[in-house]
Amino acid sequence: MTDDAYLFLVDTGLGPGWHGTPASLVGELECLRTPAVRAWLDAHGTDVNSPALRVVPPEQTGMIPREAERLPVPLDGEELERVRRAGATDPVAAVEEELLAYRDSEEGRDALLHKALAAGVPAHRIVELSGVDPASLPSAPRS
Repeated sequence: MTDDAYLFLVDTGLGPGWHGTPASLVGELECLRTPAVRAWLDAHGTDVNSPALRVVPPEQTGMIPREAERLPVPLDGEELERVRRAGATDPVAAVEEELLAYRDSEEGRDALLHKALAAGVPAHRIVELSGVDPASLPSAPRS
């Protein structure tokens, strides 16, 4: 695992089996305006709005296809959270939004924590998003 997020290019003709989030769905990323990224995109004949341009957070760099052109990019905390949320599955993304909102409330705490675990949100993400003490997390739901 690295500390950098990655931009990478995929062959959009391969169908929907690729990984990563289209950079255009994440919103404005400061790194996309840097001369280094602009030069990299120009060298590959593409731009920031291309469906081939993907982004992954540091913990998902293993999802980048081996043959893909890639570029490490630094993201600030808010940008990294947007990349993670944009790349999450719909149920996980919805629960992550609730966890972020929970920081300001105690109401329904246990139910929300159980819901997050049941949706497959990893414990470290629950702690990161909600601000709860890791020791206060309930046991993972049984299948």
